[in-house]
Amino acid sequence: MAQPIEVTKNRDVPLGQIRNIGIIAHVNAGKTTTTERMLFETGRTYKLGSVDEGSTVTDWMDQERERGITIMSAAVTTFWQGLRINIIDTPGHIDFTAEVERSLRVLDGAVMVFDGRTGVEAQSETVWRQADRYFVPRICVFNKLNLVGADFESSVKSIKERLGANSSPIQITLGISHELRGAIDLVKMKAYAYEKAEDRKLKEIEIPREFEKMALSYREKLLESLSEVDDQIMEKFLNGQEIEEKELKAAIRKAVIANKFFPIMGGDSQTVSVQLVLNAIVDYLPSPLDLPPTRGINPKTQKEEAREAKKEAPFSALLFKIQTDPHVGRLSYLRVYSGTIKSGSSLYNSTRGNSERIGRLLLMHANKREGVEQAFAGEIIAAIGLSTAKTGDTLCDPQQPIVFGTINFPDPVISLAIEPKTKADQEKLGKSLNRLGEEDPTFQTKADPDTGQTIIAGMGELHLEVLVERMKREFGVGVNVGHPQVAYRETITKIAQGEGKYIRQTGGRGQYGHCLLRVEPRERGAGFEFVSQIRGAAIPANFIPAIEKGVREAMEKGVIANYPFVDIKVAVYDGSYHDVDSSEMAFKIAGSIAFQEAVKQAEPVILEPIMKLEVTTPEESLGSVMGDLSGRRAQILGTEERGRMKVINALVPLASIRGYVTIVRSLTQGRGSPYLEPSHYEQVPKNIQAELTGVEKK
Repeated sequence: MAQPIEVTKNRDVPLGQIRNIGIIAHVNAGKTTTTERMLFETGRTYKLGSVDEGSTVTDWMDQERERGITIMSAAVTTFWQGLRINIIDTPGHIDFTAEVERSLRVLDGAVMVFDGRTGVEAQSETVWRQADRYFVPRICVFNKLNLVGADFESSVKSIKERLGANSSPIQITLGISHELRGAIDLVKMKAYAYEKAEDRKLKEIEIPREFEKMALSYREKLLESLSEVDDQIMEKFLNGQEIEEKELKAAIRKAVIANKFFPIMGGDSQTVSVQLVLNAIVDYLPSPLDLPPTRGINPKTQKEEAREAKKEAPFSALLFKIQTDPHVGRLSYLRVYSGTIKSGSSLYNSTRGNSERIGRLLLMHANKREGVEQAFAGEIIAAIGLSTAKTGDTLCDPQQPIVFGTINFPDPVISLAIEPKTKADQEKLGKSLNRLGEEDPTFQTKADPDTGQTIIAGMGELHLEVLVERMKREFGVGVNVGHPQVAYRETITKIAQGEGKYIRQTGGRGQYGHCLLRVEPRERGAGFEFVSQIRGAAIPANFIPAIEKGVREAMEKGVIANYPFVDIKVAVYDGSYHDVDSSEMAFKIAGSIAFQEAVKQAEPVILEPIMKLEVTTPEESLGSVMGDLSGRRAQILGTEERGRMKVINALVPLASIRGYVTIVRSLTQGRGSPYLEPSHYEQVPKNIQAELTGVEKK
């Protein structure tokens, strides 16, 4: 049995022998099980953990083990064939999409795990698009092909049909479902078999005769896919020339790194087929040296610069995750792109323009820590002592500053009110909310001025449920929780003008602010834009920012139903001022008044979040589920078969499907399951807008 390895003794490896990868997938596809098997096969752990038993390394939080899901991404390091592999296991549930987003921002490659019974699922598409956005090379792995209902061929088709990716198997299964006993490598044209699942040794054999025809067919498809992106392979393939193993491997690696080809593998992460996945990570996913230099902006010159992945280059790193550790406090996770940093060093936060000192550097193994003296280019490291840096900040050499692109996170779609149970809880509540907000950029808080309650907002009911539970467990805060509320928004539908005039005379110096604004609707998702079209000296330039501030404050409070305003352009085009009485405060109030007046003339409407819904159901329950959805204002997009189940695709207002998991289970005798993710905002029907504005007016 392999003994656990000590990472700190094997750190200073060449950059070409490092792989920074993520394990990404739809919920329940088998990411954490795959990660667990990798750690076991590489000798990083001596006992194979189980999600069902709550004994996995990367799902270390109590809530993760109780619920059987990944909530927080976890970083671990291991070694295979002399290469160092830094792995981040990410959540599959859409409520925790921030963990996937920030992980993909700093990773060099990814292993995308799919359920081999269903192929590409809804969250698979979402995660794939996230990886596309950051140009992350991927290997596709179909898991659970040993289970009843496994379908390798259909799963392979789903990648091309649903993701539009240039992909082809580089390995096919030796058998399927309960007959799965190994794999066929289409590059070497050899088979690998095992007699028992617990037998950790793969035996290389010739391809069994009954599989030869299928193997040759799939190899031809592999060469066709590579021919689309590699001229040398195309020339040899068309001329019927033999392509050597070394040449084929090099072509696959080149195409994968360029994001032009996505190799497919298949098996079961409970068995030793994970060894073949580890080999593919080594052979095909990039090292830091294989990727172009990381580019950013020099804040002094405002010119683009690059940082090469070299230990002797100026230091640069991106802070991609903050975590509160009960033993050491605030941990800042860094992806080091260039240079070297030592414990106790001073760094420049080029995003915020201030200097900070690193106290200690730690290598993380999920929730366990190993202290190190320095960190090198290509590493993922945790730092203690960075008190003001936030997620997305760039840390660099003070003498050679650079700012990398930040990380963008989606806006919350659901909120609820919380109140502390006791006076002691009141004092601890603020601290816990600040800490959780630092860790999770999709978690937002604000105070309701009317009720005095604290409003927390997040990506879904599960997200908020987990965060409230963390307040209790980690910070000892007891809270009373209200019902979840939909995050409505307000906007306008036509152009209008408004005038704001604020005049106060109290005997001494008075207050005078006067402005005219024009509001225009923008495309959905375009956000807010403020422009000054003042000509001459109608309003001095120093008062324009005050008008914008007044507009922003009015937008936050809303106009017709107290929901924040979005997707609007505001232009200040005229006004007047007083030499003595005008002030920033007066113009801020005037800006707020003018905005509200203009909006009321611009046919304001309320927007609601629309969710992308995918319901997997037995065929006999299909009618019941569709009938229920029709009463929830759902727009049915279509149905499809996935294995032995039917899948309904729909768009549905979030307000109509709160608590929908319980409803689907009831309609399908516990056999169905829904998947939800935010899609877009859409105008609510007039009768619902009347209800929403009526409630607010009472």
